[in-house]
Amino acid sequence: MEKQRQILIVYPHPDDESFSVAGIAAMQASMGVPVTYACLTLGEMGRNLGNPPFATRESLPEIRKKELIAACEAIGIQDLRMMGLRDKTVEFEDDEKMVGMITDLITELNPSMIFTFLPNYCVHPDHEATARAVVEAVSRMPKAERPTLLGAGFANNTEEEMGEADFVVDISAFKEHKLNALKAHASQTGWMLQELENREEEHGESQEDAWFASEKFYTITFND
Repeated sequence: MEKQRQILIVYPHPDDESFSVAGIAAMQASMGVPVTYACLTLGEMGRNLGNPPFATRESLPEIRKKELIAACEAIGIQDLRMMGLRDKTVEFEDDEKMVGMITDLITELNPSMIFTFLPNYCVHPDHEATARAVVEAVSRMPKAERPTLLGAGFANNTEEEMGEADFVVDISAFKEHKLNALKAHASQTGWMLQELENREEEHGESQEDAWFASEKFYTITFND
């Protein structure tokens, strides 16, 4: 993957970045590229409270904030923006407010590449609302000035309907960065990481190896 001018990552929840783009972000950061993560909420409505539980509904927002900061440190993200929206309500935010928020970030940072979710393949309503706002903000830019826009598809039917992702990056050299970022989000990922330790895939490759070998995105294009 070529060195970028500036990376902008936009997701609604702490840990979205670690699952989808931690390896790429670590790679670019290691090259000296400025990486900004705009995290729209603190994920305060997350289903998990740790495994075994160590959080409560009251303490979870502050815990997830600290986990997010630690994950960004593990990845090498230098610029974390906590945008202050409320978890599970992003879908109800005014569309123009959302687009304006993303437009302001793009205007300030002038990113050469933006990572978000792939519209219609995001699984969660907050994911869809985030993707919709980012795509709309970029679409309003002059064609020649648009950054490369990349979407992560998390739905089970993504490859069946969209085909294989066209932007695939080998992140094996940054496996530890991604693993440490996921570990930082212990309230949400503890159960999953425990399962990964013992699970084997059909061909003898561990699920952990599969998760940390590459990161895949779809290039989002426009018809104008």
